[in-house]
Order: sequence, then C-alpha cells, then structure tokens
Amino acid sequence: MRTPHIVRTPVDWSEVTDQLDQETGPRSIEHLNLATGKLFANIAASPVPVLLPFNSVQLLRDAANGTNGANHAAASYLIEVRPASFFQAGPGGYDAVFSVYAKDMPGSDVSYPERIDVHISGSALLYELDEPAGMIGWPVNGGLGTDIPGIKRLYLESGVRYTFVRYGVPYVVSIECHDGGRRFHKMSCRDADKVAVRVLRSLQVTGGAPQPQTGPVVADTIDRPQTPSPVFTYHSPGDLLSGTGMRGHAGRADYTVYSKIRFPLAEAPAFANSQSFLHWGDCDQTGRVSLGALGKTALYRCRVNGQLLVADESVNYAYPWRDNFCEHRYFYVGECPAGLGHQGQDIRPSSCTQRIEGANRCEPYQHDVVAARDGIVLRAPGDIALHILTNTANERVRFRYLHMYPKYLDQDGILSGRVVREGDVIGKVGNYQRRERATTYHLHFDMQVPTKYGWVFVNPYMTLVAAYERAINARGRELLPDGSPVAIGATPLPASADALGALPAPLGPLQPPAALGRIPAPATLGGIPAPAANPIEIEIQSDTFHRITSEMAGNARPRRTADPD
Repeated sequence: MRTPHIVRTPVDWSEVTDQLDQETGPRSIEHLNLATGKLFANIAASPVPVLLPFNSVQLLRDAANGTNGANHAAASYLIEVRPASFFQAGPGGYDAVFSVYAKDMPGSDVSYPERIDVHISGSALLYELDEPAGMIGWPVNGGLGTDIPGIKRLYLESGVRYTFVRYGVPYVVSIECHDGGRRFHKMSCRDADKVAVRVLRSLQVTGGAPQPQTGPVVADTIDRPQTPSPVFTYHSPGDLLSGTGMRGHAGRADYTVYSKIRFPLAEAPAFANSQSFLHWGDCDQTGRVSLGALGKTALYRCRVNGQLLVADESVNYAYPWRDNFCEHRYFYVGECPAGLGHQGQDIRPSSCTQRIEGANRCEPYQHDVVAARDGIVLRAPGDIALHILTNTANERVRFRYLHMYPKYLDQDGILSGRVVREGDVIGKVGNYQRRERATTYHLHFDMQVPTKYGWVFVNPYMTLVAAYERAINARGRELLPDGSPVAIGATPLPASADALGALPAPLGPLQPPAALGRIPAPATLGGIPAPAANPIEIEIQSDTFHRITSEMAGNARPRRTADPD
C-alpha cells in the first residue's frame, strides 16, 4: 500500500486584496467575508479566493453607501444562478453547486428545459496523477481565452469542464452532459458549454482568507493491523475477472490508499466483487451463453470467459475479494487504461435474505450503510447518487454511494448541506438503478479527488481493503493472479490458531450477523491450513450454491433451458 502524492497550491493573496481594495476600499476581503458569509456558510475558511457568479464589487459599494442596509448579502447579487444548493469551504479549498435554468438566462440559446447543475471549485490541495485517458481538449471559443489567459476547455468523465489558474490557484467549472444529444436526462454538451461560458464570465472573488500553510502535505492514510486474518484474502488491484476489462485492457493496478476511511458498511463480513460478471450478473451487454439448469436454477456463463455462473445472486458471499474498478462498463473513467469502465467498487453485505424461497433474489434494505468520513452531503431530492465531501488540511475527497432507495434517503433528510460524522448511518444497501430491483443487492462505492484536470475518479479498492482490515482488526492476504498468496517477508502466516492469540473485538458498530448461513470448512493459504475463522469474517454461501456444485461434481447432466435473462 502507498499514500497519495498531494501538493499544496501557492496563493497570491496580495493580488486579490490589492485588486479589491482599489475597487471598494481598504480591508475589502474582511468586509466581503462578513457580508457573503450570510449566504455561503463559513466562506472565510477557504484558504483560496472563492470565485462565484456573484456581484461582490456592487455588494461592497452598496454596503459602504448604505444602499441596501442589513440585507446587502441578499441572493439578488447572484448572477443568473439560483442560491447555491451546495457550498463547502475548508482547508483543502471550496466547492459550490448552483442550479441554473435556461429561462433565467436570456439570450443563451439553450434548449434544455430542466435544472442544470454547475459545479465550481478552487483547490488548495492537488492530487498528482497522470493525464487521464480519453480526455478530449476542445478549442476555447468566444474570446474567453483572452479574458481568462491559459484557460482550457476539456471533455472528461461525462462532462464539459473549463480549467484555469488565477492568483496561483487552479479552478474548474464543470457541467455533466452527454456529447451527442440528450440521454438519460442529461443535457447536450453544446448547451452545457453555453451555460459554462456565461458562468465563467460572471465569476468574482466572493470570499476566502489567507491561512498559514507550511511544509509538505502529509497524507496519513495507512494504518494496518499486524495480526493476520485467518480467512480474509484479496486479489491484487487491477486483477479483474478474466476477460472483463474494456477493449482487452486489464484494470488499474493502483495500490494507493487515498483516505483513512471507515468501511462504508456497518457490519462484517462484507464481500467486494463484481455484480455484472458473477452469479445473476447481466454480463454488461457482452453476451451470455445458456448452460441449461439444475432443478429450477439456470446455469450460464458470460461470453467473455468460461466461468460457470448460476442465476442466484445469494451465492456471491465468499472471499477472496476482487477489484472491479475499470471492469467492462460504458462510463468514462480517466484512470482506466481504456478511458472507459466501472467507476468504483461493488460491495456485498454480510448476508442475503430471500423473501420468496427459490426466487434467488436478495431482499433489499437489510444492512446499514455508514459515512466513510466526516463531511457534508451533496445530493438533490430524488437523486440516486449520494456524495459525501471531506475537506481537511491534508485530504480532499468526494465519496459516492449508489443503489440505495432515493425515497428513503429523501425521507431521512440525506440531502445537500447535511453534516455527517464518520460512522453515521446514512442509508440501507439496496438494488435501485432507475427503479427498484433493477440490479443485484449491493453497494457501489467510488471516490474522486481534485487534480489539475478537475475532479477525477480513482481506484477505491486498496482504500477499502485498508478500511476493512481496520474494521476486522486483522490484516488480509493478497493473492497473485494464479491464486497463490503474495510473500509476506519476515512475518510468516501462523500455522495454527494458537499463534494468533485472541483476535481483537471489531471496531464501532461492527457486529457478527445473527444468521450467517452455511459455513464452509477452513481454506488453506499457500498450502498452510488456515486457523479457525473469526466469527465476523467467515464466508457465506447459499444452499443453492452447494447443491449445484455438488451435483456438477457428481457429473449431473444439466437440463437445457432458455437463457436466464
């Protein structure tokens, strides 16, 4: 495991204060923070100048003249946007989200009638990553390059974004869009570009304050238990299931632990693996081959490999873990070798409850999901995606959760601006994807970090491995592609449970599930018998799985059926 490389951006505050003082009088930045702090909470906590579509100069002039009295921070100073639906300022910089409607932008020639979310951020911290794959550079039109020297117009990870540096600080304005017309209720990138240009032209310094910043950024993200786990094993990052990468590529072999998170499920065990290319998976449009059935359970395989699969999602409860960041998906991901792939990691909770015997489906909303870090929620009512943004002196990360039920999130007030603490319950694991039961029972978890290209997805796999190790108070064992364990140097795996001693109790609310189903016999690691399993770590497999595998081992002839679609 390794820590991320984070650098601090230099800020030329003298240029900011000189400019404001000349326009509106001495100590303008202090007066500005007092005034705009009523509209943008804690704005003075940003160590970088906060640029927003806000008429700050006019506000200060009105305040000095007494024109608008005590109401001089009213939303009327916003320029063509509605009050921010999200704002967060902290030691790592700031993020703001504004809702825009074409009808409020006369002469914009934007045809999209629905809400347009404009994301604006300025970074005091930058994560140094390679240039993203699949990034497209577009010409900067309309004389914007003259107004904002060095500005770049990019298409990256399903959005148009403009990046530029001012006062030494990297800024980005971005809008999600689909290049080629409206799709899934996304606006076209042509319309998104028109809105972004208007917002860029309206940006003014709205607050922020110089903060003491000395020394390099130390990312303290790795804290591994020393006691080996008797059963927790995981494949290496980037080692996808055979044939499941995009366009013949493997995954991203990224050993970086980006954050010292709380594991996002409230209880163990948990199982990180694919939901598209394992049992009951849809093979993500790569095609399936029917292999008949045993009893009422259909057998099949994905065309990309020869792995036997069963149409029963309750069997996906076993170690080892496997990375599925960059797995076959048609999403833009700059950190994936093909520029396309799965944007995060799928995680299954500790057990599966079947409401109807033989349905081979897991009943949703049985397991709690918790906040991975202290932060602020970014989520509009009805949205299927829940983000938590953390912002500290040595970390700035955006965590995203998917497949929880939006109606329940709305009812519980999990909406933009909600402050959450690490470990707070924020929802239940579900199977929602534009409708209920549209996917398997699992949590999708991903991470984004700020770079000079704006926010980009990074592989969360090793961050999750490290978090899970802390949750079970035991160190996992990495497996090579052939299934053999990675050598662990001078710390050999104990040959018996006596060598382990007593395993520590789990952290926080982690508790053993009440019913864990069938417990297989202990496995071996590299030819060494594993000690007896810690009760919070045992792997689970359904009776269906054991029946099918035993019958296949006995040369049972499967009955031919149609494809398990």
